Amino acid sequence: MFSIFRKEIASYFNSYTGYLAIALFLVFTGLLCWVFPEHSILEFGYANMDGFFDIAPYMFMFLIPAITMRSIAGERGDGTYHLLLSKPISISAVILGKFLASCLVLLLALIPSITYLFSIYYLASPVGNVDIGAIIGSYLGLIFLGIAFVSIGLFSSSISPNSLIAFFCSAFFCFLFYYGFEAVSAMTSLWKYAATIKDFGFYEHYRSLSRGVLQAKDFIYFFSITCIFISASIAYLNRIYVQKKSVYLNYALTFLVFAVLNLPVITRAMGSIDFTADQRFTLSETSRAVLSKLEKDIHITLFLDGDLPNGFTRLRNSTIEMIQAMKSFSNGKFDYQLIDPYGGSNSDREQLSQQLIDQGLYPTNLNVKSKTGISQKAIFPWATLGLGDREVAINLLQTKMGLSSEEVLNNSIQNLEYSLISAIKKITQQKQAIIGFTEGHGEPSDIALFDAMQSLMSNAQVGRIQLEAMDFASLDQLSLMIIAKPTKPFSEHDKYKIDYFVRNGGHVIWAIDPIDASLDHLRKTGSQPLIDHQLNLEDILFTYGARINPQLIADLNSGQIPINSATVAGQNQIQLAPWVFFPILMPTSKQPIIKNLDGIRTEFISPVDTVGDTRIKKELLLTSSPFNKLINPPSMISLQLIDEPLDPKNYKSRAIPVAVLLSGNFPYVFKNRPTPVGIKEGKDLSAISKPAKMLVIGDGDWLLNQVNHSDQSPFPLGWDRYTNQQFANKTFLLNLVDYFLYDESLIDIRNKEVKLRLLDKGKVADDKLSWQLINVILPLVILMLLAIIQQFLRRKKYAIVKNIK
Repeated sequence: MFSIFRKEIASYFNSYTGYLAIALFLVFTGLLCWVFPEHSILEFGYANMDGFFDIAPYMFMFLIPAITMRSIAGERGDGTYHLLLSKPISISAVILGKFLASCLVLLLALIPSITYLFSIYYLASPVGNVDIGAIIGSYLGLIFLGIAFVSIGLFSSSISPNSLIAFFCSAFFCFLFYYGFEAVSAMTSLWKYAATIKDFGFYEHYRSLSRGVLQAKDFIYFFSITCIFISASIAYLNRIYVQKKSVYLNYALTFLVFAVLNLPVITRAMGSIDFTADQRFTLSETSRAVLSKLEKDIHITLFLDGDLPNGFTRLRNSTIEMIQAMKSFSNGKFDYQLIDPYGGSNSDREQLSQQLIDQGLYPTNLNVKSKTGISQKAIFPWATLGLGDREVAINLLQTKMGLSSEEVLNNSIQNLEYSLISAIKKITQQKQAIIGFTEGHGEPSDIALFDAMQSLMSNAQVGRIQLEAMDFASLDQLSLMIIAKPTKPFSEHDKYKIDYFVRNGGHVIWAIDPIDASLDHLRKTGSQPLIDHQLNLEDILFTYGARINPQLIADLNSGQIPINSATVAGQNQIQLAPWVFFPILMPTSKQPIIKNLDGIRTEFISPVDTVGDTRIKKELLLTSSPFNKLINPPSMISLQLIDEPLDPKNYKSRAIPVAVLLSGNFPYVFKNRPTPVGIKEGKDLSAISKPAKMLVIGDGDWLLNQVNHSDQSPFPLGWDRYTNQQFANKTFLLNLVDYFLYDESLIDIRNKEVKLRLLDKGKVADDKLSWQLINVILPLVILMLLAIIQQFLRRKKYAIVKNIK
């Protein structure tokens, strides 16, 4: 076998055939990866080699058939095949020797591409900000794919009468195995079997490996394919020397062995290796547990396809990669479909876009640079997760003010595991949680709370509750109570029932306005005195460990309101002005609930202190900006404040706490107190103390959506109709509910960190041509040096032989 190996290597390079094939591979790969803008690493802007690993398989479809086409077919064409068989060497040794030689040529073809890695390493911002582990893992995937292609090329050469037919057969089979199954799985009539069909093809397994993750199932798959084609080559060439029965038996045994090796029960037991530096494809124990318990098939529809900007292409690819990582732990009950919302005819595009908007899946408008200028493009960064007749929408884009687009997209990628697992947890939950918004204390109407309630209905039963009318059995069924902006006092009877609910492990969101202040009132009267809301909640909150101070925060980091600046020709001139009583809370804590969230819009917010029992865990969640001042009642506020200059010196202070998390076994509020009037059956709660969680925030308006006054339709929660800006109020609410209703390990998934790795735009702009020339020409120079060294050693060897003679 070793003699065949050496002979084959010599035949590749002594006639320059091998060098020519490799040179063409390097030229086309260099041009596609560094020069042509559609696939250029420089244009993509990220410090990785994803473009190379996407293009290389298609280059292999021509390189590897060119390498292997003469392996057997060439021997037949030259008349040396029977001479080869006359040697004391088996057909198995011949095939294995030629196979190993072709694999070595493949590896030699990849060595010059390492110049790409060195270039990216230097161009990264800062220098060296490259995930070497992920690139090594991707190279392993490319090598496994190339070895499988080599086995196909060897088989094609074995069955073909001449080299040219072997080349075309090999290229066809490589394309068929790489992309054919993927194309068939995309057929509408076969969508139910799409996942199974994909698993038969190379593309699905290579895509998994090219992430930088080596999974046992992918390694075994490529190993199996390689062995099957090598065995088929040996069996075909041996067919005239052994009985057909033995050939068929060998075929059957080979397929049986590798079918058993590829069983999910075996591949899952062997696990995987994540080569990425930040372990971004290593799922948490919580995620694995959720996925392993799936009993029904889950289908994800991803609306991120088509011609996308580079950043959103990365988000789409990262989403698919995360889905692939999850699929391996879901017992095959996990699949996805890509949809381009702007594909098809104009009527189809308009119809689909309107359907998505009707479902609350609003597009993101981007300014896209092109050769003709800047144009606007709407992108739907959404996915829907379906289980049976249930469906949950997933917002893939986590916006945040003050961050660059690359940082926003990177935050979105960090949040992918949580977004997907949270949606799966909700849609697979057997018993839906019950969430109640209180009423009867002057709380806002259903239309003002519409989007808050609607957003929670995808995974819970949501409605209004009246504490006075509820009995204890009804409270036992309730999971979360939301007290949103009450304006009338709570009776002792109501507080007793709240305490009963908390003592039995119920969770509460206290969204309380201690001060009576309203922009509508100011517009009508021009000014308003600050008066305390008499809510009768001070004692119960103090016992639980929090106090909402009856003060207003005026904050320079605030929203805007429309004002009439002048009247021209009978028309009011409306402009936006900052209104310090509408603070925008910018989350700075690493607490998973608010990590990487955008600003949260509030109105007339008040400070919150932590007090009381030290056994209660108290966690500061949100604060104002450091540029604020406190307004105490009975001060007067007026819209004329808008005309006053906002001097930062007058607002220089410290960040003031406005929202705290409380958790633990809360004290008994009615200890040593009589049962309130109206409680028919008093409960001894002194012996009951189950762990519970609370949020106390000094504002109720963050839960309210604005309303379109023309048709009384609600805007999305967090949408500011004045500035046409979406804030993170809804995401904050959904994260809170996840924290309250599920195991804390679910929300902890949001702690995942994915490092942003970008190219230095300055270096790319200044030396773009130089780097293009380096990465197109330098690999060829390396190849040329290898050729010169090889020919020098060859001549030296034969010169020595000649001198001996």
